[in-house]
Amino acid sequence: MDEDPRPPRRMDRLRREIRRRGYSPRTEESYARWVVAFLRFHKMRHPDEMGTAEVSAFLTDLAVRRKVAPSTQNQAHAALRFLFQELLGRALVEEVPRARQGSHLPTVLTRAEVTAVLTRMRGVHELQARLIYGSGLRLMECCQLRVKDLDLARGEVMVRQGKGRKDRVTVLPMTLKLPLRDQLARAREQHEADRKGGAGYVALPGRLREKLGNAARSWPWQWVFPATRIYTDRETGERRRHFLHESTLQRAFHHATLEAGLTKRASVHTLRHSFATHLLEDGV
Repeated sequence: MDEDPRPPRRMDRLRREIRRRGYSPRTEESYARWVVAFLRFHKMRHPDEMGTAEVSAFLTDLAVRRKVAPSTQNQAHAALRFLFQELLGRALVEEVPRARQGSHLPTVLTRAEVTAVLTRMRGVHELQARLIYGSGLRLMECCQLRVKDLDLARGEVMVRQGKGRKDRVTVLPMTLKLPLRDQLARAREQHEADRKGGAGYVALPGRLREKLGNAARSWPWQWVFPATRIYTDRETGERRRHFLHESTLQRAFHHATLEAGLTKRASVHTLRHSFATHLLEDGV
C-alpha cells in the first residue's frame, strides 16, 4: 500500500496525532497504511462522508475476499477506530465486526534443534539469535536494544516499552557477556567515527529529544546493533543510524533452519517460546 496521493494534510494530521499520543513508529506506519487502503477501497471518499457501514464493508472485504488473518483484520480495525474516534471525533458503533483468533499452540524447538539452528548462523545475526533465546526477547526488543539497557556486570537486560508498552528486566546469559562486549566495542568505534564525520545521531522515543538535549548523539542511547548505513532525518536534518533491520535477522534465521533440516515451521519468535518452555522444563 503506497502513500495517499490525495491531500497530504489529512495524513499529516493523522501522523501528528499518533505521535502526540506516544505510539511507536511501527504503529504509525501501520495505521497510515490501513487508512490509505480504506480510502482507496471507497474510491477516495472523504472520511466525513463515511462511518460504520463503510468500515464494516472494508473489514468484511479483508476477511472474505482477501482472506487475511484475524490479527491483520483487527489491526486494520484499530487503525480505522483511531481515525474516526481520535482524529474525527466520531465513535464507531459496536456493530463493526472484529475477527476472533482461534487458540493454537506455539511452535517450540527442542534444545538440540535450537543448537542446530544457532550453530549455523554467523556474525551479528548469530549473536542476536542467541540473545533472543538466552534472554527471552521478542524480535523488535532485540533489534531496538540500546547500549544503556545492557548491564553486563549484573547480567541483566532492560526491555523498554515492550508489549503493552511495559518495561521489564530479563536475564543475560553469562556465555553472551564476552560476545556482547566485543559487539559494543565495534559499535562504539563506528559511533566515534560517525561523530567525527558530523553524524552519530539516533532517533529518541517520544519527546526525549527536546528534553535530553544532546542525548541523541551520546553513546548510552546508541543501538547495540546499528545499521550499516547512515540516513538523514527529514525533520531534523540529523545524520542518523537506524538499528539493524529485523528482516536481515529473519532471513538469516530462515536459512539456518533450512540448513539444519528442521521440519517444524519456525521463526525468530520461536526462540522466545523455546526459551520459556526450556525454563519450565528446568523447574524455573
